[in-house]
Amino acid sequence: MSAEPKTIFTSPVQDYLAQVHSKYAAETSGHVATYIPELAKANPDWFGICLATSSGAIYEVGDSRQSFTIQSISKPFVYGLALEHHGRMEVLKKVGVEPTGDAFNSISLDPGTGRPRNPMINAGAIAAAGLVEGKTPSAKWKRLVDAFSLYAGRELDLDDAVYRSENETGHRNRAIGHMLRNFDILTEDPLPVVDLYFKQCSVSVTCRDLAVMAATLANRGVNPLTGKQAVKGEYVESILSVMGSCGMYDYAGEWIYTVGMPAKSGVAGGVIAVLPGQLGIGVFSPALDARGNSVRGIRVCEELSRNLDLHLLNRPSVGKVALRLTSTGAELTSSRVRTAREAQVLREFGSCIKLYQLQGNLIFGTTEAIVHHLMENSDSLDCLVFDFKHVLSINESACHLLYYLVLKLDALGKAVLFVHAGRLSLLRRFMKVKLGARCDELYRTFEDGDPALEWCENRLLDRLVPDWTLDGEVKPEAYELFENMQSAEIALLVPLLKRRSYSRGEVIIEAGDEARHLLFLSRGHVSVLLPLASGARKRLATFSPGMAFGEMAIIERGPRSAMIVADSEVQCDLLSLEDFEQLSISHPQIKIKLLENLSSRLSRRLRDAHRELQALSW
Repeated sequence: MSAEPKTIFTSPVQDYLAQVHSKYAAETSGHVATYIPELAKANPDWFGICLATSSGAIYEVGDSRQSFTIQSISKPFVYGLALEHHGRMEVLKKVGVEPTGDAFNSISLDPGTGRPRNPMINAGAIAAAGLVEGKTPSAKWKRLVDAFSLYAGRELDLDDAVYRSENETGHRNRAIGHMLRNFDILTEDPLPVVDLYFKQCSVSVTCRDLAVMAATLANRGVNPLTGKQAVKGEYVESILSVMGSCGMYDYAGEWIYTVGMPAKSGVAGGVIAVLPGQLGIGVFSPALDARGNSVRGIRVCEELSRNLDLHLLNRPSVGKVALRLTSTGAELTSSRVRTAREAQVLREFGSCIKLYQLQGNLIFGTTEAIVHHLMENSDSLDCLVFDFKHVLSINESACHLLYYLVLKLDALGKAVLFVHAGRLSLLRRFMKVKLGARCDELYRTFEDGDPALEWCENRLLDRLVPDWTLDGEVKPEAYELFENMQSAEIALLVPLLKRRSYSRGEVIIEAGDEARHLLFLSRGHVSVLLPLASGARKRLATFSPGMAFGEMAIIERGPRSAMIVADSEVQCDLLSLEDFEQLSISHPQIKIKLLENLSSRLSRRLRDAHRELQALSW
């Protein structure tokens, strides 16, 4: 088998984001922000989407690397800094957590204390900026931008042009600063604090940065790309809480109802959304609606939430890790007993058969991690077997991912098999509708992993061993137990063999029968079956033409231990126990060779069983 070039394999998630981007690129409503002159220079056609998972996968499309300023999206991250520096109780004395239903620049203060209603409006954000620690304004700025950089996983910096524009036009924010000073919410000169606020809003980011920052919040404050802690995990819930209730200003109620993820928008056109434990979303498009939110950003988040089932309040109850066990066809083999040549091929090349045993609840986050893993290892994949025996539930977003995976692998000439999937009615219906006339061809289902693995093995052998076959008739000289025998020796054995035929389904050997013959399979297939308490039968092995069976009882002189049934029309050559024993006297060298071949075959089967036990049973 020659080495194949690495396949370029794009994830179904990437394909889906490209579809969403194409769909909403045609959206032309909204206007670029102009109240800060520098923002008015943005191109309304800029449009990027990025999705980052808590496991570190990144999917991006469009203008995801276009720089713009973070603006109000900075607010939850600065609030997190304030919480780290002072703790919840002290911060709550300065900034509340109640939604206002007002615009971002509203002057919404508690009439008794002067405390801003929440940290997502400008008044609350300025109060939070006043809580950033540092002996000098430059030290506070460094602490702030360093924290942002930890979230993004790269060094961020100031967009000086936007900062100057903010500074020149920020009179209302200065007025808010003076009001906060009047109520002793700010306890020092408000102008340096407002200046820090202008700078935090003027940090230059990309759509990809926003997605990673959001994924860091989803990952309990740990950047999934760098592994560095950007904020203490104990404060993430507080940050996400105010994002959920206040992050979208007077649109927050409708947002949490329809999209269902903590989020924050900025007037430069950015939007972030966080699904805790799973992922972060960043969208960038400068055209804003009347509330100051990105038009495309809102549409994209609504679409992703709906189609990927990301609503925070619609979560399964148990489990996060969906991959229970992985193995390959080089480690585990089916119950089909192979010839020495076939077994060698499967040991050498069986690693291209991938076996994935799934568990728990299959949702977007858990299924995406599996798809991402397959994407990274797709070049060595020929057949993929999914076992759903331990899966508790599956939702539509997971069905979408599996459907796209089937299509993509099929286009690359690779097969996907589904085991124990019959009870997942949603998956069955979804595949039937989406695959249509190709459902029977592409949605390959098996009730047990053993026949699925055999199907994959046969496919691999078809490609690598052109002359192999499961059918046809084998002459005695090709019997496995006659290997290394001289023609004259085989000629002495053949007259001892008695030909017998069996019909499909006929019991050839019954468990408990007295052992009288060693059987050589000339044509057809037989299976060793073990009756179960449920009335079903478990397949232990299947033999092909050229192989022998019933040998164990011959060796140990005990009763037959299992049932052997003809899977097809079968012809066997029987060597009686008496004739086998007589060889000790008449032709001992022939009996020795038979026993040597038999012991070699049994040794190979024991090694295979040991290897499978080490890899765990499938």
